[in-house]
Amino acid sequence: MGRRRTTAITLAAAAALLLSGTCTSNAQDRQAAASPGESGGLSGAAACPGLDGYTCATLSVPLDHRGATSGRLPLKVATADNTKAPKGVLVFLTGGPGQPGVPYVKRVAERLKPVLKDYRLVMFDQRGTGDGALNCPRLQEQMGSSDLTPPTAEAVRSCGASLGTDRRFYGTNDTVADLELLRRALGVRTLTLDGVSYGTYTAERYALAHPGRVSRLVLDSVVPQTGYDPMDLAAMRAAPAVLTAACEATGCPTDPAADLAEVVETYDNGVDVLDALTTYEFVDPDYTAAIDALHKAANGDDGPLKGLIEGVRQGSAATAEELSQGLHAATLCLDGRYPWGRSDAPEEGREEALAKAAAELTPSDHGPFDPRTATGLGSMRSCLYWPRTPAPPLPPADRRLPGVPVLLLGGDRDLSTPLEWLYDQKRLTPRAQVVVVRGAAHSVQTRAVSDQGRKAVADFLLDH
Repeated sequence: MGRRRTTAITLAAAAALLLSGTCTSNAQDRQAAASPGESGGLSGAAACPGLDGYTCATLSVPLDHRGATSGRLPLKVATADNTKAPKGVLVFLTGGPGQPGVPYVKRVAERLKPVLKDYRLVMFDQRGTGDGALNCPRLQEQMGSSDLTPPTAEAVRSCGASLGTDRRFYGTNDTVADLELLRRALGVRTLTLDGVSYGTYTAERYALAHPGRVSRLVLDSVVPQTGYDPMDLAAMRAAPAVLTAACEATGCPTDPAADLAEVVETYDNGVDVLDALTTYEFVDPDYTAAIDALHKAANGDDGPLKGLIEGVRQGSAATAEELSQGLHAATLCLDGRYPWGRSDAPEEGREEALAKAAAELTPSDHGPFDPRTATGLGSMRSCLYWPRTPAPPLPPADRRLPGVPVLLLGGDRDLSTPLEWLYDQKRLTPRAQVVVVRGAAHSVQTRAVSDQGRKAVADFLLDH
């Protein structure tokens, strides 16, 4: 959903090799782990191991919030012990979809330290993540923590089939319903939500579903409430300006926008290049090695670019517990709108609808990339092959967020969730405050070198 690459990417990790595997499901094990008698409150409270000042517990939620299918899911929850925080509960929502929350409490608490005397920080593992991750090893190994690496049809279909009909219970509607049960279990009237990447979409959808239950929203690296574009056209259009800004900031002597256009036209590798760029921003928001590799490739030496593409792809490897690609696919396919329709569209005819949509694209749609890139990305291919699944309702595209204070935060180097998306959301946000951090890429609060974004969040959350 954009979304993406929320696990840490390191240069050392780029040397790792992908493994092979087959898709399996542990859905029955997950359901059996929850006590059928639990009503959705928090249970099993105990001090969080290795995390002073926090209590860990389990929230039991229905597999099917409509009640037609039995089964429950145990979601891990970490709550700060300052139960008398004057400004109430602050729920921090992680990204993906597919990333858990509880393992990141310490890191998030460090970044939010200025506000945590006033707020009680709460984080939880959304359904299908963490210890309860939907596990499809082959799809996991092919995609790692990426949205854009194209998987094989076999890996996608095998994953969907292994999850069975339960795959229809892993859309954002279900996570929003879980979040409302968490609010009730905490015994509070309203929540302050701070979402990053896909977490912004979850926060928006919760605010639309429960407008009286939110007091304010922080949306960092914004996925608009209207949903992500599986063609990723905004990122394609943004790439030349992002690379040019990075080049100007570092004084590089090349023209990365021209080099990018030349490389995609010459090597027909737009999918690999865009995938690499949106991964590499986690390593270096100045894109130094990427800009150099593009320049060399544009001048006939594509060896460094091939090495960079392979390196960042290896470095984006992730386990299902770190970022579940099974959950990622299930959620994106349920929530998304595609050229063939939604997840309930027959598989027959999807390829033809996609080809028709590609034929209608113009250069102004995709910038220096091409229609093959737009139709070949993992975010598109995963749902092209996903088994037909009943589609959940989505809110009207023109519905505005409730009139609570909202901070829209983004980095001007972000290709994962381009600034175009932030401004799309601004048009549907009555009380929007916008902060754009220069030189920052994805996930401003947790990753930016500059403190500008974190200070803006603190000022916003502490404003009376």
